[in-house]
Amino acid sequence: MANELSLRIVIVDDSPVRAAILSEGLQEAGFHNVLRIEGVNNLLGRIYAIDPDVILIDLENPSRDTIEQMFQMSREVKRPVAMFVDQSDSATIEEAIAAGVASYVVDGLRKDRVRPILETTISRYRAFARLREELEEARSQLEERKLVDRAKLILMRAKNVDEQTAYGLIRRTAMNEKKRLAEIAQSIITAAELLR
Repeated sequence: MANELSLRIVIVDDSPVRAAILSEGLQEAGFHNVLRIEGVNNLLGRIYAIDPDVILIDLENPSRDTIEQMFQMSREVKRPVAMFVDQSDSATIEEAIAAGVASYVVDGLRKDRVRPILETTISRYRAFARLREELEEARSQLEERKLVDRAKLILMRAKNVDEQTAYGLIRRTAMNEKKRLAEIAQSIITAAELLR
């Protein structure tokens, strides 16, 4: 993200009084690029148009539908989201975390708390993003490993060679063609399926 103080921050809040608390807290903390969105009509489209770095959502007494819409938006935008609510229950908190809300603040809307909450939100979001990337990378490696194992089996049967020799053939072909092992393995699997 950009220099912390130049962050583009969006406040989603229908209450001018509550939005002012957030806005003043941000201004006093040195954040000046702050926009407020009122209403939830076409919220996702408006968020995409603004392309904020951080989203602060303030829901005084949210309905179930409003909360679900905010969770949907949080899942879609892939940005740090802090949600301020007056009251909550454990199920809603779990849903918020599952939706990617980095900070879920119950009854904590005070000017002096805005900056630490913002910093925590950004830090948590970054930590979750790293974990998601690592998980996706591990999944990808596992899938590639499965492809290579299947291709080795095909070669072992077709060429009557051992596992090490089959792997060597895949590896050498990948190096010669400047491709990844998984790409060569997928080609072997595809060819074998066509020749069945």
